[in-house]
Amino acid sequence: MDVSGLWHYDGRTAIRHKVDLRTGDDGFSLIGDNVDMGPYRWSDLVRRDNSPDGPVYGLKDKAGWRICFAGGVPDAIRDQLPGPARYGRWVDQLGFWRASVMFLAVSAVFALAVFKAPDWLAPNIPFAWEKQMGDAMVGDFGGRFCNGPGGQAALDALVRKIDQGKPAVRVHVANIGMVNAVALPGGNIVLFRGLLQEAKSPDEIAGVLGHEIGHVRKRHVVQALMRQAGLSVLLGGFGGNGGGYLNAMLAASYSREAESAADDYAIRQLKSARISPDDTAAFFARMSAQEAKLGEAAAALGYVSSHPLSQSRERAFRQSKQAGTAYAPVIDADQWAALSDICHNDPKVPAEDSLFF
Repeated sequence: MDVSGLWHYDGRTAIRHKVDLRTGDDGFSLIGDNVDMGPYRWSDLVRRDNSPDGPVYGLKDKAGWRICFAGGVPDAIRDQLPGPARYGRWVDQLGFWRASVMFLAVSAVFALAVFKAPDWLAPNIPFAWEKQMGDAMVGDFGGRFCNGPGGQAALDALVRKIDQGKPAVRVHVANIGMVNAVALPGGNIVLFRGLLQEAKSPDEIAGVLGHEIGHVRKRHVVQALMRQAGLSVLLGGFGGNGGGYLNAMLAASYSREAESAADDYAIRQLKSARISPDDTAAFFARMSAQEAKLGEAAAALGYVSSHPLSQSRERAFRQSKQAGTAYAPVIDADQWAALSDICHNDPKVPAEDSLFF
């Protein structure tokens, strides 16, 4: 069977040839002047695009080779020609269902990689890089750290009592009324004034601070930041975006496993320093009661929004108490008074700005 009215590009020159097509048993040949006659197999044709003259077909592995049935495709050979793309070239080649299964598998692997990336990457981030990022975040507090007489010395003494790890953590008190504490990259921890006002004893602060130090020692901080702010933390660095990452850190929450590991660290440190865990358990119980009473409004408490509480956490601290152990306060009464009033006794600290966060 001969089909006339085709145009053809051979892929070697820009000359359009007028050709006829002659069908064979399992393919076709082209008839015309100065053209590659073939034969070609129908299965080697691929649908390229459309022209005003009709559908255009190419040849596999031969760039620029084209034929077009300018006079229309005869019904006798229509079934031999590849149809138009339905979903996209590679989807049509694989088939819709096979491509769908492959897409779901690739998506699942990608989602797992993104979810697990912080766990894999965070422990291998150089501490010097993490410290530089943490210092940038600390600087974003804009001088809101309190330094009332004796307050920082009392806080430093408390920290030394519950943690002798290296590198040493640096703890500050910010003049912010929210009941919260946040661990920042590079071993920086910030207690908010509201937490000191809420605490009934220095031992409560010791337990909460021990928990935050646990996050630092376990490298949970960068993990949480990466989950909240994304891999841009690594790809984009921290230059010019310290405030954005600080807000991300404040909004971040740790996984149940990370919270449990930080609690375990705090319990071990309290035990080693002979500090009663009862006060920390009492703090958790009080926060849980306020959360239950206030419902969604409890987010304003800060601590319960970023540190999920549970009866099991409170129970873990209570059950860690050792009978017959002589416990003593982590710091004395005078030191606790200085720490409690560290912001009130500092005339230079800026007043709290509710719009800061």
